[in-house]
Amino acid sequence: LKLKPCTLDPYAPRHQPRTAMTTSSVWDPSSANFEMKRKASYSLFSLSEPSARPCPVTDEESQGKHDKLWKLMQHYKANDTDSIQRDVVSKVEYSLACTRFSFSKEDAYRAASLAVRDRLLESFNDTNSWYAQQDVKRAYYLSAEYLLGRAFQNALVNLDLEPAFKDALMGLGFEMEELYPFEADPGLGNGGLGRLAACFLDSMATLSLPCWGYGIRYKYGIFKQHIVDGRQVEKPDYWLAKPVPWEIPRPDVTYPVRFGGRVEDYSDEKGRWRQRWVGGEIIQAMAYDNPIPGFDTFNTNNLRLWRALPSEEFDFAAFNDFRYADAVDNRRKAEDLSAVLYPNDDERAGKVLRLKQQYFFVSASLQDLLRDFLQKPGRKWSELPNKVAVQMNDTHPTMAVVEMMRLLVDVQEVPWGEAWELTKKTCNYTNHTVMPEALEKWPVEMMEEYLPRHLQIVGEINKRFIEELTKMYGDDPRVRGLSLFQEEPFKGIRMGNLAVLGSNKVNGVAALHTEIVKKETFADFYQYFCDKGEKEKFVNMTNGVTPRRWVHCANRPLSDIFTKYLGTQKWLTDMELLKQMVKKKDDPTLQREWMAAKQQAKQKLVDFLKEENILDADVNSLFDCQFKRIHEYKRQLLNCFYIIHRYLMIKQASPSDRAKFQKRTTLFGGKAAPAYVNAKTIIKLVGNLSKVINNDPDVSPYLKVAFVPNYSVSVAQNIVPASDISEHISTAGTEASGTSNMKFVMNGGLIIGTMDGANIEIREEGGDDTMFIFGCLETDVPIIKQAAQAGNYPIDPQMQRVFNAIRKGQF
Repeated sequence: LKLKPCTLDPYAPRHQPRTAMTTSSVWDPSSANFEMKRKASYSLFSLSEPSARPCPVTDEESQGKHDKLWKLMQHYKANDTDSIQRDVVSKVEYSLACTRFSFSKEDAYRAASLAVRDRLLESFNDTNSWYAQQDVKRAYYLSAEYLLGRAFQNALVNLDLEPAFKDALMGLGFEMEELYPFEADPGLGNGGLGRLAACFLDSMATLSLPCWGYGIRYKYGIFKQHIVDGRQVEKPDYWLAKPVPWEIPRPDVTYPVRFGGRVEDYSDEKGRWRQRWVGGEIIQAMAYDNPIPGFDTFNTNNLRLWRALPSEEFDFAAFNDFRYADAVDNRRKAEDLSAVLYPNDDERAGKVLRLKQQYFFVSASLQDLLRDFLQKPGRKWSELPNKVAVQMNDTHPTMAVVEMMRLLVDVQEVPWGEAWELTKKTCNYTNHTVMPEALEKWPVEMMEEYLPRHLQIVGEINKRFIEELTKMYGDDPRVRGLSLFQEEPFKGIRMGNLAVLGSNKVNGVAALHTEIVKKETFADFYQYFCDKGEKEKFVNMTNGVTPRRWVHCANRPLSDIFTKYLGTQKWLTDMELLKQMVKKKDDPTLQREWMAAKQQAKQKLVDFLKEENILDADVNSLFDCQFKRIHEYKRQLLNCFYIIHRYLMIKQASPSDRAKFQKRTTLFGGKAAPAYVNAKTIIKLVGNLSKVINNDPDVSPYLKVAFVPNYSVSVAQNIVPASDISEHISTAGTEASGTSNMKFVMNGGLIIGTMDGANIEIREEGGDDTMFIFGCLETDVPIIKQAAQAGNYPIDPQMQRVFNAIRKGQF
């Protein structure tokens, strides 16, 4: 069955232009309040806005004019082997301009991807038509990161096309699995935050929830990590070097985003005093759509990513004056905004770029979703919270609170009080970390220079908030802590405070983390809302990952075992069904099949490590994995200390005693922020360990160490299924949740961990025997820190031995 197609709009573009470019800006910086009007709303001849949009003609007037068109578009692509083969060959000849004499495996991947995309777009268009027809409430997920992974296999699985395409490609002489590596892995995130966002999009589509994601189409991703002499070296990750068949350029969906300028007073047509933001520079935000298919559903949602483009592509006057660099300077400056994820912000210029990045994608996204909200005739602003929910993924998109107010008050002329209530009921905030550096604070002087109107709005929100607090608490010290502004170490805006105040719900991402958010991170805010009778504002929503990607795609032998013994694939959307496997755990046949699947995964990893010239590993060794962002609180350094301890133990043992040691291969992976010196030093230490240990003939048969460079979703799909044990050893109370722990454990790996983040809930679900727990509890940490500061910090002799080995230069 398919979704019933809605009546098509004759004026709605069905086929995207071939070019991914957009034209020069139509917005005059000296004007104001033109937001929420797409470039397509303006005449390309006069650059003026038409007095009215053209409306589709009625059925009576058209009198069958488009009947043939509608009839042809009612049919869907056939999914039998012959039809798929014809589609693929058609793409080879007509889309790629290849012949049978110039046709490679990469061409086969591109042709097959385009054939899958055709079917994906059928579902995508049907879904969007259905949402519009039903006028559903829409959710919008705003995130600076998305680690999507490769789309080809995921689309085949979710659309239930994998067997048909596999047979079709085999009939054309290609093994489908051989084509997967030709797809670029988009580097649009760094670690759990971005992968969580991608898993959420997959799950929301699978649950048939009307939800779109919004983010930035980073041209160079975060960076491609190379290891040179054991040190991390960052190179551009140009994932767009070859055509990406999964994205849809939308030059017709382009919005203006302003920076700089000034705020001026004026009287509107009714004589009311108002303020408007004028001047400065205009950057164009052009949309690129990435369809997100759900599993076992007709639903295909969307991830809309924004590309930054200049208001003027080319300065002819500068070029004719021989100032060639100046002629394209505007383009360079604009494209900096969507060039790299998390630019180095050690200097002011980097901080400015990050502020502009965050505002850029927030503004474009809110303009787009509010414009969509207004598409229904007769829409009232009072309906907004019942039709729109905006979810801010961490503090990067929290400028959405202020931008929502600006668009409502300045552009749509909604009264302040009503706009503030609508904003608070529409926005929601997910806090992902207790690390102070993640709760961003923007300097007032920077806001005044680049976002002057937003600074005024924050000031007005804070003024009214402080007045309310003073009535409630008088001259209480808490008032200063609750303020949206800080005075030290610099005068700035506390974006975390703004997000909490301007949201309907605030959630942590694990049970322990949510309690820390309420008792420590935002303790005064939690008390304030409790005093107001809004205790339910703070809620827990433990993170999760999708089993479709992390078991079914990454570890098909294990997926097949689950399906065989459960008699259904429904566990892929309801993992509660896996509990039935416990009843069968003593079945010797299941045990043999389980171990065979693990051995197959380990062999696949051994082959990967060898092909990439990383390590010649023993498939029968125990694989000990720690793959996550490199950060001191995640304690890769502690793992290094243990490796040194184990090395020293093996080294001093007699040959007969060494043979009693369990063979172990320890693998690290993850990226360090370019300016994070300590994290990059940890990577260097891992490199030194691998150099010493792997070349020691006494130790290397029993212990090997390697750092796997450029960790990504695709690399993880080789690592995760093969893990015997994985390390999740952050100091209790520092890891908000973690998601790599979930990926490893759902593939049958055991966890070495602390009582932190989601480890606690995984242990509750899986049982004490599935996890090796060590270390102090979160409540013990302050006591230990206090004792250490007082000079009472005893060091275990075994640990002291490790320190001495490092000091002597052994590593």
